[in-house]
Amino acid sequence: MPAIHATQHDEPRIRIDLPGLIHLQADARALRLPGAKQVRTRQMGQQASPRRGRGMAFAEVRLYQPGDDIRSIDWRVTARRQSPHTKLYEEERERPVLLICDLGPSLFFGSQGAYKQVRCAQLAGIIAWLGLWAGDQIGGLVFSGPNISLLRPARRKKNVLQLLDALARFQHDPNAKNTPAAIADNDQSPIDSALREARRVAHTGSRIFVISDFLALTDNTAGLLGALARHNNVSALRVVDPLELNLPGRGRFAVAGPEGPIWFDGSNPRFQRAFQDRVRAHEQALENCFRKSGVNHHTVSTADNPGQSLRLILGPRGRIG
Repeated sequence: MPAIHATQHDEPRIRIDLPGLIHLQADARALRLPGAKQVRTRQMGQQASPRRGRGMAFAEVRLYQPGDDIRSIDWRVTARRQSPHTKLYEEERERPVLLICDLGPSLFFGSQGAYKQVRCAQLAGIIAWLGLWAGDQIGGLVFSGPNISLLRPARRKKNVLQLLDALARFQHDPNAKNTPAAIADNDQSPIDSALREARRVAHTGSRIFVISDFLALTDNTAGLLGALARHNNVSALRVVDPLELNLPGRGRFAVAGPEGPIWFDGSNPRFQRAFQDRVRAHEQALENCFRKSGVNHHTVSTADNPGQSLRLILGPRGRIG
C-alpha cells in the first residue's frame, strides 16, 4: 500500500487521528509545483476572477487595443508577429472553499488500502491545506448519519484545524457532537440533508467539494447537487472500495456487519449475478445523478494514495480554483 505519511508504518488504515490529518500538509505541499511563487496580500487570495485586468495571474496575449496600458505590451510577441500585442491578467481574489465530507456508517469499510472514511478524511484534509495556502476561506460540513458538524468558511489556520478535528471525531463516531454547530435531521437521507444545509450556508461563487461514497443516493440528490452548482463550482469526489465493484470469483469471505460477520460465497453464480445487477443499477443511478446535476465528478479508490489521486484531479500544481 502506498505511503500517506512519512513511512508506510505510520499509515492509518481504519482511522486517521488529528495529528495524522495535520501531517497531511506534507502531501499537500508535494502537490504544488516546486518553486512556484505564491503572491499574497492581506485581502487577496489566489482564485481567478472573470474580470480581466492588471492582476497577479497571467491569462493570455491578444492584439493591442486602444486604451490598453502600454506597460502590458508583450514586446517579444510584438516583435515576432510584427504587430503590437498586450498581456492580459486575471485578477485574483479569495473565494470560500466548502468541503462536504461524508463519514457515515457505509464508509467504515475497506478491503484494500484503507477504510473509505480514512480516504474521505484525507482528501478533505489535503484540499483544506491547499486552500489555506492559496489564501482562501476554508469551511466544511462533516456528517455521519443524521449528525452534521458545520464550520463556516474563514481564512484562518484555526478554521482548518477545527475542520480536521471534526474529521477525526466523526470517524466511526456518528454521535460526535463536540464540534461547532451540530445539527440533527432524521427525516431524510444524510447526504441530502448535508446538501440542503450546504445550500443554506454557501456563499455565491464558492468552490465546493462533496466527498462521499454516494451509497445513500436518492431521487432528490441530483436536484440538490444541481441547485448547489447553479451558483457555485461543485465537484463530487466518490470514494469506492474495489470489493464494492467486483467480488472474488471463488471462495467464501466475510464482511463485518452491525450484528456480526456476513458470509458470502464468491463461487455461487446466482449470488454473483445478483451482486453485479445491483452494482450496475447503482452505477447507472450515479451516472444519471451527476449528468442531471451538471457537477464534475471523479472516482477515488481506497487502494490509491489520496495525494496521487488529487494530483490527477487538480492537476500538477494542486490548484483547487
